[in-house]
Amino acid sequence: MVFLDIVTIVCIGLLVGVELAVSAFVNPVLWKLEDHAQASAISLFAVRLGTSMPFWYGLSLLLLIAEAVMRRQEPNLPLLVIACVIWTVVIVTTVLFLVPINNRMARLNAGSLPEKARQEHKKWDTLHRGRVAAICAALVCFLFGGYR
Repeated sequence: MVFLDIVTIVCIGLLVGVELAVSAFVNPVLWKLEDHAQASAISLFAVRLGTSMPFWYGLSLLLLIAEAVMRRQEPNLPLLVIACVIWTVVIVTTVLFLVPINNRMARLNAGSLPEKARQEHKKWDTLHRGRVAAICAALVCFLFGGYR
């Protein structure tokens, strides 16, 4: 069980860190770039993160579920279940709301950043902040559920 714990902590912790970095550091810098540079950078990030994140989120959910199953007899199981539920809700809302925007951002023309694209990126950024808060909450629930 120690190996599963370590893998889960590293996997989820790194994912939360990447998502927090995008929200706190990457996007604020992107907003300061000129239109053509901003469009190019947004497109590149959308492609790169859009291809790896679905697998990373899915793996994280599977690890959380495995943790809950392995600790089903422990008194802190409800916190692990809450972490699983939060993670599931995040995945569903991501697929419904963030992925379509991300896919449009991935197709941006590097030469320009139309106002509609700028508004969509702002919407994505706002929704992403909510996602970051939710996965942070899930991480805290997992850590308290597994180690209290």
